Amino acid sequence: MGLADQLTVARIASVPFVVGLYAIDFRGHNYWATALFVVAMATDWFDGRVARRRGRTSTLGSLLDPVADKILVIAVLVVLIDQGVFPGWMVAAIVAREFLVSGLRLAALERGVVMHARDLGKLKTWSQATAAAIGGFAAAGTWTDRAAWWALLVAVVLTWVSGLDYARAAPKLLRSRATA
Repeated sequence: MGLADQLTVARIASVPFVVGLYAIDFRGHNYWATALFVVAMATDWFDGRVARRRGRTSTLGSLLDPVADKILVIAVLVVLIDQGVFPGWMVAAIVAREFLVSGLRLAALERGVVMHARDLGKLKTWSQATAAAIGGFAAAGTWTDRAAWWALLVAVVLTWVSGLDYARAAPKLLRSRATA
């Protein structure tokens, strides 16, 4: 397992620590949780860069990377519902889209087609991560819940626009592979 894959696995391994820091009540716990979340999400940028620079992209990395992002971001969004920062319906809208696109990717994979990350999907991931970070700082008292709400609304819109982009591209990808 190369460095890029190790960074991806580290991002997944950080999830219980981030959630635990949000859940355990001590002075500054929301700051610590949000800081760890930001550091963990930063590995997403580094792992891709390392893999491309070294010319060592892997099947494991391409499968685990989006899963790691989803697990980490969704875990924080759910915890912040409990803290009263985010409304559940917004997080549910994000989770629903993630399941739908993951199902679409799985259906494509079963047909021998790999649906690579699209630019809107990458923007969606970073909008969700940014909203989660702002929400974490709102839980800590640095930002207002209103700022967090608007950041998450932007993420919800980009999440669904991105999902529609995947759905629009899927039939063409599936047809091209089926005739090849």
